[in-house]
Amino acid sequence: MMKVGFIGLGIMGAPMAANLLKGGHQLFVLERSKGAAALAAQGATTCESCREVARQSDVVIVMVPDTPQVEEVLFGENGVSAGVSANKIVVDMSSISPIATKVFARRINELGAQYLDAPVSGGEVGARAATLTIMVGGPEDAFEKVKPLFELMGKNITLVGGNGDGQTTKVANQIIVALNIQAVSEALLFASKAGADPVKVRQALMGGFAASRILEVHGERMLKRTFNPGFRIELHQKDLNLALEGAKALAVTLPHTASAQQLMSACVAQDMGQLDHSALCRAIELLSAHEISGG
Repeated sequence: MMKVGFIGLGIMGAPMAANLLKGGHQLFVLERSKGAAALAAQGATTCESCREVARQSDVVIVMVPDTPQVEEVLFGENGVSAGVSANKIVVDMSSISPIATKVFARRINELGAQYLDAPVSGGEVGARAATLTIMVGGPEDAFEKVKPLFELMGKNITLVGGNGDGQTTKVANQIIVALNIQAVSEALLFASKAGADPVKVRQALMGGFAASRILEVHGERMLKRTFNPGFRIELHQKDLNLALEGAKALAVTLPHTASAQQLMSACVAQDMGQLDHSALCRAIELLSAHEISGG
């Protein structure tokens, strides 16, 4: 049994933390967190600050929306850095800047603790089912110590390389997912506008080379208009911004990533940032003055 701190009990963090409790580990969470009461009822211990969570825990997991929030949790007043010490491990499972991640890792290492960046893919469904893909950057010995915890939250778990490489892998993942959502949106809209039944078109495509998890899951969301968030547009927009910032720093061009980011931004401008990222199709529908139908 490990003593595990978990900071960030949102759509994905709460079920991930619950799975650690089910696995028999002692869990410490922030008292003010939205899901803390439910976890406390299941046996978690609540703490008043990030510092206290870190002080009580052997492994501290962070799962918050963006780079500034991670920095605040780690290094803000009464942050994790004030409670860590030698032999402790900080694991950031958020999706943030790979460049900032390397800086955060160095600062945590200077305190005698180890650092892993371990962003995930799989959405709320994967978080609840403990089937997340987990992409890890950091030292191998720390990875091996934390791996039993990862195995309670995910299935495809890979140590990619050093600190920052996990976040780089997640950015690559988000590029692929966004472009696939854009492709499925355009294909189903084209079929619908041409007069074909998009439900049957999707069914036919699922048996061919165009089959994908995005076509299966998000194609169905587009047809049924079920855009309740598994992964919000505004978060995917943030990840694509990280991709484009990285591309600029690396002097590479990502033209289709840029177009997908603009479609995400259009959705946010239309107050759709809280919808699932499959709702990217709404931007294309608005540009085409045609809605995919076939619920």
